[in-house]
Amino acid sequence: MLGTDVSDLTTTAADAASQGLSIVIPVYNEGAGLTALHERLNGLARSLRQRFGLACELVYVDDGSRDNTLAIARTLQADALDVQVVSLSRNFGKEAALIAGLDHARRGAVLFMDGDGQHPPALVEQLVTHWIKDGYDVVYTAKAHRDNEPFLRRVAVHGFYALINWGARQKIPEDAGDFRLLSPRAVAALRQLPERNRFFKGLASWIGFRQIRVDYEPAQRAHGVTTFNLTSLLGLSIEGLTSFSVAPLRFASLLGILLASGAFLFGLSILWETFTTGKSVPGYPSLMVGLMTIGGVQLIMIGIMGEYIGKILSELKARPIYFVAEHSEKRATVEARNDGVERTAAE
Repeated sequence: MLGTDVSDLTTTAADAASQGLSIVIPVYNEGAGLTALHERLNGLARSLRQRFGLACELVYVDDGSRDNTLAIARTLQADALDVQVVSLSRNFGKEAALIAGLDHARRGAVLFMDGDGQHPPALVEQLVTHWIKDGYDVVYTAKAHRDNEPFLRRVAVHGFYALINWGARQKIPEDAGDFRLLSPRAVAALRQLPERNRFFKGLASWIGFRQIRVDYEPAQRAHGVTTFNLTSLLGLSIEGLTSFSVAPLRFASLLGILLASGAFLFGLSILWETFTTGKSVPGYPSLMVGLMTIGGVQLIMIGIMGEYIGKILSELKARPIYFVAEHSEKRATVEARNDGVERTAAE
C-alpha cells in the first residue's frame, strides 16, 4: 500500500476517554511563568477527568533554554496528570520541539499549546468537546482578528497565506496557530509523514479528516517578551513556503513569462519603429535598465531554486530532527488515577 489505513483508530464518545490526552508544550526560556502554567494545567486535568473521565499527561519539551526552564520543569509535580520532561540537546526550533513532543506522547489524542500563557487552558474543554462529542479529528484555533496589529503586518500575513495556498489542493486556514487538538487517527497520520523540513500548520491541515476552526483572543504573555522578531518571522515564512508549497517556483516561472513577453513586445516595437521611420532607437539607457532588471530577476529565481535545492539536500542527508539530552517522567498520584478510573466506570 502506498497509503496508510488508520480507520481502526477512529474514536467515538464511548471510547475516547479510554484513549486519553497528551498535552505537548514546547518551552524556550519560559522559566518565569512555568510553575503558574503548570498549576493551571493541573486544574484543567482535574476538570477534564471530572467531565469526560479523560486521563491526561503533560509533555514539556525544553528546546535548549538558556534560563532555568529545565531546572523548574524537573521540580514540577504530577498531581492530577503524568508529567514528562524532554530536554533537547540544543535549540532545534519550535517545529522540531513539536515533533519531539509528538514522538513522546503516550496517550491517544494530542493537544499542542505554547508555554507563554497566551493559549488559554480554559479553551481546552471546548476543543476536547469538539473531539469527543462532535467527532472532529482536527480542532484548530485561530486569532479572531488582527485589529491590534500594524497594518503592514496584517497585509504581510494575508499575502503569505494567499501565496502558500496558491494552487494548493488543501488550503491552510488563515490565522491558524499551533494551538490545536488532534484525534488518535490524526496523530497516527501525522506520524507517518517522513519529511524532515516540516511546517506543522500545513501538515496538520494536509492530512485531512474532519476539521473545525475555533476563534479565540490570545491572552497577554504571562512574562517577558516574545523571542520572535521580524527576522524570525520572515525566516519562518520562507521555511513554511519552501517546505510546504511550490508557489514560489510557480511565481518565478510566471514572472519569467511576463518579462519574456514584455521583452518580446518591446523588441517588436523597436523593429516597427525602425522599419517605419528608418531611425534606430537610442539604446544605452533602455539597454542598461533591461539588463539590470533581467539580472536581478535571474538572481531572485536562482535564490528561490537554491532554497528548494537546500531542502532536497537536507532530506537526502536524513539527519535526525532533534536529539534528546535528558528525559524524565513522573506518574500521577494514585488518588488522582483511582478517581479517574472510578468516574469512568460510573459513566
